[in-house]
Amino acid sequence: MSALSRIVAWTLALALVVLPVVAVVNGWIGAERWPLRTLRLHGDLDLVDQQRVRNAVLPYASRGYFAVRLADVHAAVAQLPWVASVDVRKRWPDILEVRVVEHRPFAWWGADRLLSAHGRIFQRGRLLPPQGLPRLSGPDARVADVVALYNESRELFLPQSLSIHSLALDARGSWSLVLSDGARIVIGKNEARLRLQRFARVLPQLRAQQQRSMERADLRYTNGFAVTWKGHDGASLTRIQNPGPST
Repeated sequence: MSALSRIVAWTLALALVVLPVVAVVNGWIGAERWPLRTLRLHGDLDLVDQQRVRNAVLPYASRGYFAVRLADVHAAVAQLPWVASVDVRKRWPDILEVRVVEHRPFAWWGADRLLSAHGRIFQRGRLLPPQGLPRLSGPDARVADVVALYNESRELFLPQSLSIHSLALDARGSWSLVLSDGARIVIGKNEARLRLQRFARVLPQLRAQQQRSMERADLRYTNGFAVTWKGHDGASLTRIQNPGPST
C-alpha cells in the first residue's frame, strides 16, 4: 500500500470515529436517542414566572443531552425579569436541572428601578414589587453610600416611631430625606451622618414642646438647624442656635 493510500485510509477511519461524535455534540443526530426528558426547576420563586423559565429552556433542551449548551440555557434564563442568578447542570441520563435565585427587593431606586437586598440595581419589568418599599435615589456608583445612610437614618428615627419614606442624594452631592409622617429633612452636603445624629437627639424634646407635626427641617447649619412646624394657624419656624448656613 502506498503512502498516499495509507494517509487516505487513516483519514477515513478517523472521520468515521470523529464525525458521529461531532454530530451528536452539535445535535445533528442523537436528540431522539438521548433526549432530555425531565426539567427540574429549583428555587424559592415568588416573582419569577416558572412557565417563562421553562419556555426559555425548551429550545435548547430539545437538542438532546449531549448537544445542549449549558451556557446558552444560562443566558436565556438570566435575562428574565427578577432573576438574580442561575445555575444549570445536566444529570445522566435525561435530566436538566436549573436553579434560579430571584431578586429580593430592598427599595425602589430612582423612578422605576429596584434595588435588591444584595445592592444590585435591576428592572422590575411588568411585575409590581411589594408595597411599602422605601424610595432611594442617587448616582448608581453611590448605591453603597445611599444604603448606608438609609440604614443609619432608620435606626436614628425608630425611637420616635418614624420610618424613612425616601432618601435622595442629588447630582450636587446634597442629601435629603422624607420621614413616614411626610416631614422633609434637608441635610446638605457635609457631615450628613453627624447632622442627622444631632437632630435625632433633640427631636423628641422639640416634638414634646410643639405638640404638633414637623413639616420641614433644614440641617444645613454649622451648629444648628431650623424647623418648620404644621399648625391650624399656619406653619411656624423654630431656629435652634440660629447659626449661619453652610453648604
